[in-house]
Amino acid sequence: MVRVFVAACLIAVALASRLQATEPAPPGRDAAWLTKLTLAADGLAWSDELVRHDWRLQRSPGTDDWRILDPHETCVHEGTEEACRGEFTRLETTRTIPPVSGEAVLVLHGLGENRASMRPLVKHLRGQLDATVLTVGYASPRTGIDGHGASLGRVVAGLPQATRLSFVGHSLGNIVVRRWMHQAPAADLARVHRMVMLGAPNQGSDLARMTANVWLLSKLAHGAAKDLVLHWPEISKSLAVPPCEFGIVAGGKGDDRGYSSLLAGDDDAVVRVAETKLDGACDFLLLPVSHASMMKNDDVQRATVSFLRTGRFEAPAAEAAPDGSADD
Repeated sequence: MVRVFVAACLIAVALASRLQATEPAPPGRDAAWLTKLTLAADGLAWSDELVRHDWRLQRSPGTDDWRILDPHETCVHEGTEEACRGEFTRLETTRTIPPVSGEAVLVLHGLGENRASMRPLVKHLRGQLDATVLTVGYASPRTGIDGHGASLGRVVAGLPQATRLSFVGHSLGNIVVRRWMHQAPAADLARVHRMVMLGAPNQGSDLARMTANVWLLSKLAHGAAKDLVLHWPEISKSLAVPPCEFGIVAGGKGDDRGYSSLLAGDDDAVVRVAETKLDGACDFLLLPVSHASMMKNDDVQRATVSFLRTGRFEAPAAEAAPDGSADD
C-alpha cells in the first residue's frame, strides 16, 4: 500500500516534468483540460529569477533557456539570459512592469506543485494585507533544494526597494526558504519580518524515508524529491531556523491516527504533525485540514493573515469550513 501510494506521487511528478504540448489541443472540454495540464507541467519546468507583481523572469534549470511571463502567464519574450534580462529592464524602464516597494510577502508552493496551487491563499492575502503579495515558482523536479534556495536568493536580491519581507510556504516551499536563509546575505536577512509555515516537513518526511527503502522508487526520485528521499540527513544541516518571528500551521485530527493509515500518529495525509515542529516557533496551530486543502481553507487563510499582522495566530472558527475538509 505504501509503495503504491509513493510510487504514484513520484511517477506523476516525473511524467509532468517531461510533458510537452507539441500538438494542437482538441476542441471543447478536452481543450480546457489539456490547457490546465500543460500549464501544470510548465510550472514544473521553470523557476523564477525575478518577480515584479505578476511579471516574472524565468529560467529552465539545467538549460540556457530564459523567458519573460506577463500577468496573464503569456510568454512575451524568450531567448538567452542576456536578451531576456535586457528586455525585462526595458519593460521596467518604460513602467510596463511596475516596481515593488515597501512591504512584500513572498508565497512559495510545495513539491510537485506550481504557483497556481497557492492562488486561493494569495487571493485572500491580497484582499486583507497592505503589502505586495508575490508568488514565487520553482521547478521542484529539475534541481535540488540547494538550487531552489539559490534561485529564491536571486528573487529576493532583485527586490531592493522592498523594505520588509515576509514569507508564506506550503510544504517543501518552507524548506526552500530555510535553505536560502542559511546562505543569505545579512542585509537581506535584516529585511525579513515574519514567516508562516503550512504543512512544513521541518523534521523530514516519513513518506520519503519509506521511499528510500524501495530501490526502484528511490531511483525515480529527481530534484528536490531526491533530496527528501535520499539526502535529508545532509540537507537538514543546511537549513536555518528562521531568524524572525515564525509560526507553524499543521493539519491533523488531533488524535493518534490522523488522516492517513500509512503514517504513525496524527497527520494531514502527507506530513505528520510531529514533522512540522521546529524549535523557536512563536506560535503553533493544529487545524482539521488535509495537506492539499490548506490553501483554500478559511481557517488557514485567517490564521496566515493574523500571524503576518501580529506574530500570533487567531483562534479558529468553531467548525472547519466545508472546503477545508480532509477529503483529498
